[in-house]
Amino acid sequence: MANGSGYKVATPCPWYACARLHGFPSGESSKDSGDVPEKAWQDEQAWQDEQAWQDEKALQDEQAWQDEKALQVEQASQDEQALLDEQAPEDEIVSEKHTKWASKVSSSASAHDLRCSDVEKERQDGTSPRGVLEACLRGSDSATHSSIENRTESVTRFSNTRALTNWGKFLKLWKRKSVKRLSPLTIPKMSKRKSRSTREDPELTHIYNYKSSLMNFSLSELQTATNNFNPENLIGKGGFSEVYKGRLKDGRLVAIKRFTRGTEHERTNGFLCEIGIIAYVDHPNTAKLVGCGNDGMHLVLQLSPLGSLGSLLYGSKDKLDWSKRYKIALGTADGLTYLHEGCQKRIIHRDIKADNILLTEDFEPQICDFGLAKWLPRQWTHHNVSKFEGTFGYFAPEYTMHGIVDEKTDVYAFGVLLLELITGRRALDHLQQSVVLWAKPLLDNNDIRELADPSLGDNYDLEEMNCVVLTACLCIERSPLLRPKMSCDTAKR
Repeated sequence: MANGSGYKVATPCPWYACARLHGFPSGESSKDSGDVPEKAWQDEQAWQDEQAWQDEKALQDEQAWQDEKALQVEQASQDEQALLDEQAPEDEIVSEKHTKWASKVSSSASAHDLRCSDVEKERQDGTSPRGVLEACLRGSDSATHSSIENRTESVTRFSNTRALTNWGKFLKLWKRKSVKRLSPLTIPKMSKRKSRSTREDPELTHIYNYKSSLMNFSLSELQTATNNFNPENLIGKGGFSEVYKGRLKDGRLVAIKRFTRGTEHERTNGFLCEIGIIAYVDHPNTAKLVGCGNDGMHLVLQLSPLGSLGSLLYGSKDKLDWSKRYKIALGTADGLTYLHEGCQKRIIHRDIKADNILLTEDFEPQICDFGLAKWLPRQWTHHNVSKFEGTFGYFAPEYTMHGIVDEKTDVYAFGVLLLELITGRRALDHLQQSVVLWAKPLLDNNDIRELADPSLGDNYDLEEMNCVVLTACLCIERSPLLRPKMSCDTAKR
C-alpha cells in the first residue's frame, strides 16, 4: 500500500501479529521451512470468525434499527391520517349544526346593535355565541334600536407598540426591585418644546399627552377605607389575594384587592401579572381599575353595588328574573369578545365563572379577576401550561388533559355560565355533580321546560330561552373545533 510520499508500505496481517505474540521474530521462520505453527493458524481462524460474527451482528442491529424507524414513520402516518379522518366528520357536524341552528334563530329580520366594534360582522354570523343570542333581539322596533345604538363602546388603546414595550420593561424592573414601596404610576407631561425623539417619531406624541387616570393610595388611606381591613368587609378570596369592600374619602365604594396569600414570589408575580393586564383593559363589561397602593401590593377597583352574579344567583332570596339573566348573558359575551379580539393582544381570562361576573346597579355585567389571565400573541395558536389553575366545573376537556389554553377554553367556561343562568344550578353542586353532565341529555332532547330554573316558572321569553340553550350547547362541545369563537372574523365584506 502506498503512503503519502509514494512509497509502498506493507500492510500487517493478523498472522504476523499472532506470530509476534507467540515469540516468532518478524525476520525469522520456523524450523519447518517456513510452515506456520498450527496454534497460530488456529488463532488466525478464531480472529476471522470473531470478526465475521461482529460484522453480522452489526448488520443485524442496523437492520433492526431501520425496521424500527420504518415502523415509527408508518405509525405516525397512520396517526395523522386517523386524526384527519376524525376531524373531517367533526367539521361536517359543526357545519350542519351551525346551519341548522342559525336557521332556527334567524326567523326575524332586523339588526340589533351592540357596543362591540365588530357588531355588523358579528350580526351576520349566526353561529357565534354573540350572534346566536343577538338573533333573538331582531325584530325590535326602531326606537329601541336607536336607544341601544347610542350606547357605544369607549375603548382607550395605545396604538404604538413601544408603549407596551416600555410597560414590559417597567414590570421587569419591578420584579428585580423590592415591591414594598411602589413609585406612583405616572406618565410625564410633554413639554412645549418637543424632544428630538418625538419630532423624529410623531406617533410618540400621544404617549406624552396621555394623562394617567390611575390613582395612588397610601397604606393608611386603604386601611381607613376598609376599617383596617376588617374581616366584616371581606367580600372575596382568591389564590393569592383577599378582596375587601371599602369607601374612599370622596365617598366612592371600591373593592380593594390585597395580595397577602402564598409565598412572596407568588404574591409579587400575581400582582404584577394582573396589573399588567387590567391596566390596559377598558370596556363597559370589564372591571374598572381605579388605582393601586404605593406601599405594598394592593389593587383598587370600582365596587359593583350588586356584588357578583354568583351571590345573586345562589345566595339571594330575590331570584333574578329572565330579562336580567338574558342581559347578563349578552353583556358577558360582549366583554369576552373584547378580551379576545378588541385588545392589542388577545387576552385569555382562564377563570370565567359566576363569582367573577360583577353586576352594576342596572345589572350590567363586568368581568373581573384577571389573576390567571394570559396574553396570547397573534401568531400563537395556544398556550401550554403545566400548572393546573382555575375553578372546577368550568374546565374545558383539552385544558384538563393537555394543558391547552386559548380562546376556546374561555368559550367552554362561558357555555357553563349560560347553563347556570338557564338552570339556576351551580357548575358543581354539593354532590360534586357537573351541570354539564346533568344538562347533556336534556340539551340533546331540547327539553327546555326541564332545563329552565324552576324559580322562573313560565316567566321567560321562549325564543330568547331557546337561543341561550342553543348557544350553551355549542359552547360546551367536547371538541374545541366544534366550539364557535365569541364573534365572527370571516363575515362577508
